[in-house]
Amino acid sequence: MKRRALVLTQESAGHPFRRSLPPHVFTQPLGVDVEAEENAQAAHRWRMSGGDWRSFLTAYCTCFVAVMVFIA
Repeated sequence: MKRRALVLTQESAGHPFRRSLPPHVFTQPLGVDVEAEENAQAAHRWRMSGGDWRSFLTAYCTCFVAVMVFIA
C-alpha cells in the first residue's frame, strides 16, 4: 500500500469525477426547515418586480425596432 503525505482528493469515491469534488459535497444534507427557508429566500431574490419587467420590455422593444430599421 502506498503512503501519501498529502491527499487532495476523496479516495473513497470510486469515479474520477467524484474524486475531484471538494469534501463539502459529501457532507450530510441540511434539515428540511433550513432547506425550505433557503428556497424561499432564493425565490424572493429571483422574483421580478414591475421595474424589472418594464426594463426588460423597453430593452426588447428597442432592440426589435433597431433590427427592423436595419433590415428595412
